[in-house]
Amino acid sequence: MNIETYEVRGRQFRTKADYARGFRDNQTIERIEREVDMLDPQAVESLLTDLKRGRYQFETLIGDDYTEEISELAEKLRAEAEAEAEAGKKRKGFKSSRGGKGTTSAAASKTGASKTGSSRKKPKELSDYDEDMQREIIKVLKRDQLKRRFMMVVLALCILGSVGYLVVYFSLYEKNDIEYTELAELKQEDTGGTVVINYEEAKDKPPVLKKYEKLYQKNRKLVGWLKIEGCDIDYPVMQTSNNEYYLDHNYNQDYDKNGSLFLDKDCTPAFPNDNMIIYGHHMKSGKMFGKLNNYSKQDFWEKHPNFTFDTIYETGTYAVMYVFRSKIYAQDEIVFKYYQFIDASSADEFDSNMDAMADMALYDTGVTAVYGDKLITLSTCDNAESGEGRFVVVAKKIS
Repeated sequence: MNIETYEVRGRQFRTKADYARGFRDNQTIERIEREVDMLDPQAVESLLTDLKRGRYQFETLIGDDYTEEISELAEKLRAEAEAEAEAGKKRKGFKSSRGGKGTTSAAASKTGASKTGSSRKKPKELSDYDEDMQREIIKVLKRDQLKRRFMMVVLALCILGSVGYLVVYFSLYEKNDIEYTELAELKQEDTGGTVVINYEEAKDKPPVLKKYEKLYQKNRKLVGWLKIEGCDIDYPVMQTSNNEYYLDHNYNQDYDKNGSLFLDKDCTPAFPNDNMIIYGHHMKSGKMFGKLNNYSKQDFWEKHPNFTFDTIYETGTYAVMYVFRSKIYAQDEIVFKYYQFIDASSADEFDSNMDAMADMALYDTGVTAVYGDKLITLSTCDNAESGEGRFVVVAKKIS
């Protein structure tokens, strides 16, 4: 049989047995989609919850792919519902702003009378003017009154919007803190043990460290944990087949503008590359890599020269080697692009990359590396640069 026939939902399988498992998974998905209304936001949210809780048993990675697919659909439906609700509020506010229009003329007359009555000299009353002038006066007063009403409505909406934003922002901020605290508590005491995980994607890979067993079973996209003292960085590191999903999703696969720390899709944590690249947002709140640029100051590095990064297979301590600013270059620009350095084909290529990073370094740490050493690169957006600027910290594994 041609290998092309061993494909289900974009996944290829090497054997007939694996293909059969994938085929059964696809049948499960087809049954789900016959039973669930995929246009009903509540039904999709309920399905996503069931998938995360393991109600449906999948035998291959097709199950993970489908969970991500439903997560994206749920997010889309939530966004559409929020947009529709916001549009409804605007329509309601517009109607209410037009409700008192019929009383304007009388109010304008009173306003005109009170204004003219404030003079010491006997003022002219509206009736003292000819009919054309009376109409112009009333028109001006009516326009001013409508302007004041409109501005009051706009100001009220702005205040409500600001309060709503702050409530949502701080509730999400607190929720995010609680979630990552709970995840950190799931890490078991490091007794040095390992455990064999019998998942399809775990075949031909080292056993998982026991301390990360619960976290890995909760989300099999977990590949490690990064902790840096002084930067408030103590997060799980995720990985998918692209570098997009975890830009706006958290460990629980929920939409989250903070995103997650994630390993470059071309890296292999089970068999570490010469250089493993981890990305994260530079959040103004300090979340994710929001405080990574503390390393721009040499005195901070002197106090925090090392940090830890564990893959789920082995622990690791790293010594900071280079700290520099760079950017995302055009594809045809001939220049050192740190984000393309994952493996070196030779000692000369490795040394060339080290020289390029040393030239860009903000200060000299005295730490060097030779071909065969294992490196880690932490990359985030750089607020000191516009657009494509990046702040980068490179470290060498020392234990």
